[in-house]
Order: sequence, then structure tokens, then C-alpha cells
Amino acid sequence: MGKENNNRGTNRPEKRLTREEQIRIRKRINSRNENVRRGKRSIPLNDPRRRVEGNLTEEEIIQREIQRQRRLYRESLRNKNEEPNLENNYENRNSNKNDSSNIRRENIRRRESNKKDSKREEFKRKDSRIEKNNRKKNKKKKRVSLKKIIQLIAAILIFAVLFTGFNIWNTVSKISSAGMIEPKVVSMDSTVNILLLGMDVGNIKDPKDNAAKRTDTIMVLNFNPKSKEVRVVSIPRDTMIDIKGRTWKINAAYPVGGEKEIVNQVEKLLDIDINYVANINYNAFRDFIDAIGGVTVNIKHNMDYTDKSQNLRIKFKKGTTEHLDGKKAEEFFRWRKNNDGTGLAMGDLGRIENQHEFMEAVVKKCTNPTIVFRLPSILKSIEKNVSTNMPGTTMAKYALKLMTVKSENFKMLTVKGTPEMIGGQSYFIFDKEKNKNLIQSLKDGTTSAIKKSGKGEVSVMILNSTNITGLAARYKSTLDREGFKSIDVGTIENETAKKSYAMVKNKEIEKIVKPELVGIDEYKTMKSDSEYSKYDLVIVLGLDSE
Repeated sequence: MGKENNNRGTNRPEKRLTREEQIRIRKRINSRNENVRRGKRSIPLNDPRRRVEGNLTEEEIIQREIQRQRRLYRESLRNKNEEPNLENNYENRNSNKNDSSNIRRENIRRRESNKKDSKREEFKRKDSRIEKNNRKKNKKKKRVSLKKIIQLIAAILIFAVLFTGFNIWNTVSKISSAGMIEPKVVSMDSTVNILLLGMDVGNIKDPKDNAAKRTDTIMVLNFNPKSKEVRVVSIPRDTMIDIKGRTWKINAAYPVGGEKEIVNQVEKLLDIDINYVANINYNAFRDFIDAIGGVTVNIKHNMDYTDKSQNLRIKFKKGTTEHLDGKKAEEFFRWRKNNDGTGLAMGDLGRIENQHEFMEAVVKKCTNPTIVFRLPSILKSIEKNVSTNMPGTTMAKYALKLMTVKSENFKMLTVKGTPEMIGGQSYFIFDKEKNKNLIQSLKDGTTSAIKKSGKGEVSVMILNSTNITGLAARYKSTLDREGFKSIDVGTIENETAKKSYAMVKNKEIEKIVKPELVGIDEYKTMKSDSEYSKYDLVIVLGLDSE
């Protein structure tokens, strides 16, 4: 029964396969499975090759079902776009493991690297913050330091001003004004004229004998506080004056009539008001020069003079440069002639030139900012040896104002005139016409005589630097026709200039004369120590002027 039932379920009688047939079938199945593993399509159900499967044993059928289930699983994975893994292939598994390990190691490496990078970035940020904070602190320190320095400087300046003001006030309050004439007071903004009188020793045995004293130096200091310009006008001590119908030299006015007479004579001469007077003896002069540290000058003349009555001994050698202390400065300032009669050809006018050169050096030194440290000794030097009718408060105010004047705004001038011998005496004859512009500049205190008058007041020296005779005289005739009035001529020995040039005292004069000078293209600024410094314009004629 069982056999019939089994046979009934089959289309052909049971047949036992030989061993060779079973081997072939197994190889076929294995080949198919191998193809499946390699991704090849399975054999279709209606394929004739499947017919052999009906003769499979139960074990083979079970194996076939297992293969089918695997195929279904593989297809499900394929639908999910995943790579099938039907066999536990050792190499694939190891490869995947190695890949996973490599990936893990790479991820770990990246994480470590990222950590290091993040730490480095953090350190950088910290360093940046620290550096930024340090910069802020340094800037703050610098600001604080700069602020402290500025405050310290301001405090020092305030102290210096107060100290200077106190010293000036303390000193000027002690300066004598006994017996002085009444001043002609002007406002602090107006132009002021101060008469400076340098008194000689007089009677050595009786220093208080004013009748024996003469005014060795006479100068008018003209100061305009608005323009901050100072003009110092020298009056030669041999200037001829008239006192009650008698002829005198102006240096005799003081012993004849005192301060009142000398002020009256200067006012008549310059047609101005003298507001204040200051008498300065040579003790004050010496102490003042010592207080500022001395002055360096170039010696242009041999100086050898002795005056026992004045306790004076002068000795300097031409061509040397001397640093003068107070005593030596007095000798240089007072020298005019030598014991043998030689000396300055221009007499007192030549001495005034020396004095102006010396005073320019003094002004240059006194306008240096470092002079403030010498103020106590400077003030002390003038305390006992100066007398003036200027009130102490006024003097202190003018002193502070004068300290702000630039050295180039100090002008040294000399009144114009001619020296003459009258009755065996040498006199300087004041020329009012030639001095009208200088007088005007003293009145308005804003413009110089040259600015006001132009080329007519320019003093000119023409020098012939060739071997052509009469060249300077011919050029002088040309300038005469152009309106120049004060012209001297001379010759430069042992020197020939190929090209003509001009030396001027300042740019202001150059602007005035340049349009009038024919054949002069080169202009130089004259040095203060030049032997021709008394002239406003020096023309050196070369071979091109022939």
C-alpha cells in the first residue's frame, strides 16, 4: 500500500541512480550554486536541466530547499541595495574586518587629530587673548606713563614760571630807583623806548661821584610787544649836541645835566619819547656775562690798549676765536684804539660794530631755552649794579615778554651821520634826513627803515674782484642813477672772481635790490661776523662785469 501510494504520486517508476549519475547531478547542483554565488541567474524552472531534480533523494531535496531559502534571502537583500553575503567566505570576512579596523583606526586617528587641532586652536585663542590683554595693559601703561610725563612736565613748567616770576619780582623790587626822573608810562601793548646807559668808572677813588662819570655806551631799546620785534639803536658817544648854546659830545650830557639832560638830548635827536631809563655800570655787565656762561667771538683786529685811570688792560690777537668771560667781554666791548694810535678806522662807529657783533652773540645765547636755568644768577648779577625808573611790576612783565622774542627779531641799528674834526675835536654829525626812516620805525615799531624807504636807505659796498681799473666806480654810477644813496667802493686784493655775486643782510633787502641790480644773478646771505656786516648789501664784481 505504501509503495502504491508512493508510486501514485510520481509520473515514472522509482529508479535507483547509479553512483556515477549521482556524482554528475551533485556536480551540476554545485555548479549552479557556484553560479548563484557569483551573481549569475539561477536555472529557470522550465529548464530541461531541472528535470533531473525529480530523481533527488530526500536529503538532496532538503538541501535544495535550503538553497532556495538562501536565494530568497539574497534577493531580499538585493532589493535593499545591500551586497549579498550568502557564504561565510573567510577571505571576505577578513577583508571586511580589516576594512572595519582600518576605518575604526582612521576614525580614532582623526578624532585624536581633531582633539589636538582643537587644543592647538584653544591654545592659540588663549595666547591671542593673553596677547590682546597684554597689549591693552601695555597701552594703558603707556597712556598712564605719557600722562604722568605730561603732568610732570606741566608741573615743572608751572613751577619754572612761578619760580622765574618770583625771582624776577624779588630782584626787580630790590633794584634802585633813587634820584631817577619820572617815567613816561605807556600801556603794556604799546611800543616802549628804554634808554640804556653804559656808565664808565668815573673817579676810581670815589665811585659815587656822578659828575666824573660819562656815558660810555648809549643805546635805545625799542620794543613792540604786539609784533615781538626789538630794535637796539646805538648812538655814537661823539655825537655833537648843543647844551645851552655850547657844543658838547653827547657822552658829556650826563655829567653836565644828569639823566634829565641825556634823555632830553636823545629825545631831540630821534624825535621820540623815552619812556624809561636804565643805568648799567660795568660791574653789572661783567657779572651778567659770567652769569650766562660767557660769549664766543671772532677777533678781527689786534687789540692792545691800557688805561690806568679806568683800570683797563685790553690784549687780543687778530684772527683768533675767544670765549670771553665778564672781564674779557668788557675789554672787547670798550676797545676803540691801541696804545700806538692804530685801531678802528671808523673810530667810535667801528667800536659800535664790534659791540653789535658781541650783542648778537649775547642775544643768541639768551634766547636759547636752556637760559632759564641760569635766571637766578642772571637776576642776581643786575640786582646791585643797575638803577632804573621802571616800576618793579612793569619790569617783570617786560622781562617775561622779552624772553619770548626770537633772536632773528632783534635788530641792531646805528644812527647815520658823518665823522668830522671841529676845533681839534672829533665829532659825529647826526644826519636827520638820512635817519628819518629809522626814526619812523621807532615811532610805529612795526616796520624797519629799509622796508619803509626802499633802496634809498640801503647801505652798499661795491668790491672790485678783478684787475680791471675803475670797474667798481662805473657800477657805482649805475646805482646812483637807480636811486641808491649810501654807496662805498673798494677792492679785493689777490683774488679774482669769474662771476659777480651779491651778499645781503636778509631776504627783505634782497627783494628790494634784486630788480635794480644788473648782471647779478647769485645772492648770498651775509654772515654776522663778516668784515662788511655794517652794510646791507655787498656787491662783488667779477670778470663777467667787464
